[in-house]
Amino acid sequence: QVQLVESGGGLVQAGGSLRLACAASGRTVSYYFMGWFRQAPGKEREFVAVWRSASMTYYADSVQGRFAISRDSAKNTVYLQMNSLKPEDTAVYYCASGSRPYYGSTLYRESVYEYWGQGTQVTVSS
Repeated sequence: QVQLVESGGGLVQAGGSLRLACAASGRTVSYYFMGWFRQAPGKEREFVAVWRSASMTYYADSVQGRFAISRDSAKNTVYLQMNSLKPEDTAVYYCASGSRPYYGSTLYRESVYEYWGQGTQVTVSS
């Protein structure tokens, strides 16, 4: 079992920045991939970004160039640096991880993630 705990959410003005963190505990292994999803009110949960390796990160088109995902393996923590935030980025952000050898666009699918955090609210005011 893997436990994921998100932190770093909050209220920020448009154009501002936030950094989310997701700490993993329990049965953690170096090859797990870790990603972020988000769910806005009245909408389905959507893929945001995933860290597969230092040279293999993927982003949704809507956040490409504004968000950056990184991982501190020693701390079993993945970060999501969010810059130039927009009101449409307002959502509950979820951290998720998986252990299967998936790559590429497969990692955009919720179904390949085995473990999920409880979520952290991000609100961007205009």
